[in-house]
Amino acid sequence: MRGGDVRTESLFSYVSCEARVPKDRPLRAMRAIVDEALEALSPEFEQLYAPIGRPSIPPEKLLRALLLQAFYSVRSERQLMEQLDYNLLFRWFTGLAMDAPIWDVTVFTKNRERLLDGDVAAKFMAAVLGQPRIKALLSDEHFSVDGTLIEAWASTKSFKPKGGGEPPACGDGRNRERDFHGEQRTNDSHASTTDPDARLYRKGRGKEARLCHMGHLLMENRHGLIVDALLTPATGTAERDAAAAMLSRQPGRHRATLGADKAYDTAGFVDDLRDLNVTPHVAPNTARRSAIDGRTTRHAGYAVSQRVRKRIEEAFGWIKTIGTLRKTRHRGTARIGWMFTLTVVACNLVRLPKLLEEG
Repeated sequence: MRGGDVRTESLFSYVSCEARVPKDRPLRAMRAIVDEALEALSPEFEQLYAPIGRPSIPPEKLLRALLLQAFYSVRSERQLMEQLDYNLLFRWFTGLAMDAPIWDVTVFTKNRERLLDGDVAAKFMAAVLGQPRIKALLSDEHFSVDGTLIEAWASTKSFKPKGGGEPPACGDGRNRERDFHGEQRTNDSHASTTDPDARLYRKGRGKEARLCHMGHLLMENRHGLIVDALLTPATGTAERDAAAAMLSRQPGRHRATLGADKAYDTAGFVDDLRDLNVTPHVAPNTARRSAIDGRTTRHAGYAVSQRVRKRIEEAFGWIKTIGTLRKTRHRGTARIGWMFTLTVVACNLVRLPKLLEEG
């Protein structure tokens, strides 16, 4: 017989979030990696909080929630709190019980500075990659590097002269028209009033200039995992400067190789790599005299590096589409860099369970 459409709500419930998550859910393997890394960071968290006072929301739960935001392309922290309220999978991964109250959305605003001052995102990334079973997947000899533009949370209308003297806008309302034609605007004379760290930058000749930051990744070539991330102001030398900085942070001083595109083909950068005991597998820039010659390009390893280096674009694609960092939601190099690094951790976590299973 047909059942009746009647709501049945019992007074008590004995079903936990753990019982509602399937055993083969990919998030289970990810959470095991995350929990091990957060346990290693526990001493670091102790130093960020006062020894007395009212207990705060655990930073472990905040970080797990922010990872979910990247995994599932949640556009804002307000929407993240909405998901945590009714999504059992989100509650389980974060570590909240079925009847646990949801935090106020300002909890991230109040705790972000503390986590940023402690450089938690970079330490979290190191803790994940430092686990013995994950460290065995990484190559310490062959790397690739690249950079990408991340659009700032600021309008070009906010790009105004540093000394004042902005011509009046036309029309009514708060979003009034502004004609920039014939006006000379540079990063030396102008700055954004919304995000002063953003810089006006164009990707190539004929492209429009936008207020941007620049994100950089260092990838190991064995499995394509990201081993370092850095966010800088968008300048013409930012990619090469960031590459040298990330390479210098890698442990050991043994011989290594670095694959990169033609934007890195400058004599200064090639000399810097050789000083770091790194062989520059850089694509030659045929538009001018290349700093790479046949002594490097004739080896079979050079062709391998040039082929593998393109995999770094997959990470950039995930970070900017799934991780929603095509246009940042934050302002300032420090905050955006913190979120950029945490999103890179999420990108690695998506791939690690399968790599560990295959390994």
